[in-house]
This record gives sequence, structure tokens and C-alpha cells, in this order.
Amino acid sequence: MISVDKKKAVGIGKKYLLSILLGLVSLPVLAAASELPSTPDYGGNLQRFKYAWPVRTFTFNSQQQKLHMAYLDVPPVHKDPSAKVALLLHGKNFCSDTWEETIRALTQRGYRVIAPDQIGFCKSSKPQHYQFSFRQLAYNTHALMEHLGINRYVMVGHSTGGMLGVRYALMYPQALSSLVLVDPIGLEDWSAKGVPYITIDDWYAEERKTSAEKIMQYEKHVYYADTWNNRYNKWVEMLAGEYNSHDRDAVAWDSALLYDMILTQPVVYELPQLKVPTLLMVGDKDITAIGAAFAPESVRKRLGHYPQLAKAAVKAIPHATLVEFPDMGHAPQIQSPKQFNAALLRWLDADRI
Repeated sequence: MISVDKKKAVGIGKKYLLSILLGLVSLPVLAAASELPSTPDYGGNLQRFKYAWPVRTFTFNSQQQKLHMAYLDVPPVHKDPSAKVALLLHGKNFCSDTWEETIRALTQRGYRVIAPDQIGFCKSSKPQHYQFSFRQLAYNTHALMEHLGINRYVMVGHSTGGMLGVRYALMYPQALSSLVLVDPIGLEDWSAKGVPYITIDDWYAEERKTSAEKIMQYEKHVYYADTWNNRYNKWVEMLAGEYNSHDRDAVAWDSALLYDMILTQPVVYELPQLKVPTLLMVGDKDITAIGAAFAPESVRKRLGHYPQLAKAAVKAIPHATLVEFPDMGHAPQIQSPKQFNAALLRWLDADRI
């Protein structure tokens, strides 16, 4: 039950978030907290942004075109031919490299880690004409794992990667020993709750307004629960560096296509069909709700209540466990990696694989 004070706080937060998304909040709001990161030109495929590990490429044909999927393949710290494998799926405004602290923790614990950039994101191809769907992205990722000769693994999906992880687990349950969902979006059907249809053209128009300032404002409020640490600047620069490139329109276009996929392909109704042991990890101050900025206030205030959404999801998913982080937002693996990794490894160590 939310107290009166909490309800007021949530209302204020939603209004502030809407202002951020529509570009109504100006830079001085952040001045006291941190300095705005620089905005380099990293290229439309992050060609000039260096990941923590060497980037490999999986090339394949899909929808009558050749595509390139970038991915990290990080071995365990102590060489072990029988090492367990973890497949990490990034979120919408994230890349494989943003899993850096989690990758280090998993490889220290003896895991080989595979972390792809999905098609349409980061260092991977950004096709102008592509029928994006969670099924297609799951198919692409499964093809990568088959290419690597890996047939059994733990999957960890964050945000949009969590939504993709659910779809993947429904399509390829035999491949997964366990599933970890980190602040997954899609725990509610935004359209069914009143978010209006948003055309791809409208998404594109909004994405073309992206700037380092707007990215930072949004991430501070949503990802880090109105806190800021300058180590987050790297990830703001990474995103802004794509939009500051000659290929900014291609980046914005694929982003628009992906938002349409997210909003129109709910997975929440299929949660009871999951067959693998599942860990749901949620920052209780997360308020993510795709399309909320386009909805009337009466709709917005009903969206993105993660503590309630998480409890409903863990009841719906068979063999599910819930871990909550009371003071964290949408990205607990970045906000407090030590606490996040300890909880993740504790659950994985319980011999589920």
C-alpha cells in the first residue's frame, strides 16, 4: 500500500519525467549535481568508442540483407574448459559494454560471458529497413550461440533485454539453465493501460531531439533514482556520441523502430508459460514506462510502479524469486554493482545449473 506522501512523490516524479522527455527541463537542474559530459563523435556504430574487451563480429543474412552483430566473448579469469556460460542482454539505452562490472564479477566466478549488441544497437548493424520483433532478435541471438557452439547457459537480461529474455526463454527453453531479469520492461501492457498508439514517425521526431543533456536528465531521474555519480558520465557520452555523428538520423530511425517494437509486442501475458528457474531483480525506485510521455496524466500516474509490478510478476512466473533494491532505480547493476553482483552470484551459486 502506498502512503499519501509516496503517492505525492510519485506524482511529482511522473511530471518531472514528462518534462524531461519533452525537453522542458533545462540544464541548471543538474548543475549542482554534476558537470554535463562532453559530446564526442563516436560514430553511428560507436566505431570510436572503446569497449573494455575486444569486440568480435557475427555476420549473418536476415531479411534479404547481410548484418553484423558485435559481441563480447570474455573467458573466465581462471581458464576452465568446462566453464559455465552466461549470456547477457542489454537494454534499450545500453550496450554490451555497460555490463562491464557484471562481466568482471561473473568471469571471476568462473563464467564465460557472451554479451552481444543487438541488431539496431551500438556497434551492430542499424538497417534502415528491418522488421524488428522480439522473436527476430531472439532468433538472431540464438543463431550467435549456435555459431559459438554453446547450447546451455544462464541468461541475464536488463530492461528491454529482460523483455527479450522472456521471449527467448519462451522460444528456446531447452537452451537456458536459468533466467535472470533485471528491471525488465514489459511487466505491464502500456497500450492496454491507455498509452495511445505512437507512430514511428513521431518516435523518430522525438529521437532526433536527443542530446547529452536530455540523456543525462532522464538517466539521473529514472536509472539512478535522482542521484548521480560521475562514473555514469561514460554511458551518457556513449549514447550522445552516436547521435553526434554523421549517421545520427540512422541511429534515430532504428531507435524509433525499436520503440515501436517494445510498445506493440507485450510479453506480460505469457509470464506463466516460463519453464526455467527465474530471478527477478528490481530497483524499487524504477518508474520506467514506455510511451508515458505521450499519454494523458490520468494514464501516466498508473504506470511504472515497479514494486507492485515485480510482486505481480513473481507470482505469475513459475519457480521465480524476487530480489528488490529499495533505494535503486532502473539500472542497479550500474548504480551499485557490488550489491547487485553479490545478489546475482548468491542466487546463481545455489546450484541451479
